[in-house]
Amino acid sequence: MDLSIIIVNYRSKAFTLNCLKSLAEADWNGLDKEIIVVDNNSEDNSAEIIRWQFPEIKLIESPINLGMGAGNNLGFKNSSGRYLVVMNPDTIAFKDVFQKLVVFMDENPRVGIVGPKQYNPDHSVQDSCYRWHGPLTPLYRRTGLGKTGFGQKDVSRFMMTDFNKNEPLDVDWLLGSFLMIRREALEEVGGFDERFFLYFEDTDICRRFHAKGWRVVYYPEAEIIHNHNRASAKTKWYRFFNSKSARMHIISWLKYIFKWRHL
Repeated sequence: MDLSIIIVNYRSKAFTLNCLKSLAEADWNGLDKEIIVVDNNSEDNSAEIIRWQFPEIKLIESPINLGMGAGNNLGFKNSSGRYLVVMNPDTIAFKDVFQKLVVFMDENPRVGIVGPKQYNPDHSVQDSCYRWHGPLTPLYRRTGLGKTGFGQKDVSRFMMTDFNKNEPLDVDWLLGSFLMIRREALEEVGGFDERFFLYFEDTDICRRFHAKGWRVVYYPEAEIIHNHNRASAKTKWYRFFNSKSARMHIISWLKYIFKWRHL
């Protein structure tokens, strides 16, 4: 099996169906693949509709909402591909994205994770590769501190604004909306840390791949569309306690700091 594509769905029925449609229309060029949908107890008839419209898909129904990391780990455990693709429901695959990424991975055996160029629905280029967070980066990005000179400098560093996103590059970490992962590397490093229910699970796994000597690469020759919501970023900092997504983001940030505090 060449590819195992894993999509974790939680009450994202319309997005998931569009995502699956893009997979049905992809040019696989002879790649042997399986598509796995992990439904995180959506309770919105998502599973029934997927089972009816896409009977060839391996559907795993979790009795509880496991979160993104654990949901993908469940998909990993039920997969057999030499490459695993983590694909968010709100992404649309270009027809040749899988061909291009498989060829790249086959030609670069020390690459553990690769990510494509991502576009917003209006076809503007989306930020999807980053440098490591600084101690205050989340605060700079969420509060008025980001408008200060030092805040702007740190955010610019983090967002890699000095980098031409049309060029391949080894990076610190990649947005987890679409990742191709080498199974050999995953078996050495381990799956997502399930302590991160949502947010920072992608940053953490990329850091662990680096720690084991695996490359993490942004590869813009391959492309997708990502309808990125960034729900937590839309919440004003002073409304933190009224926003579940903002609270989850900060909680994951604190877990990440505690885990990697020696760096």
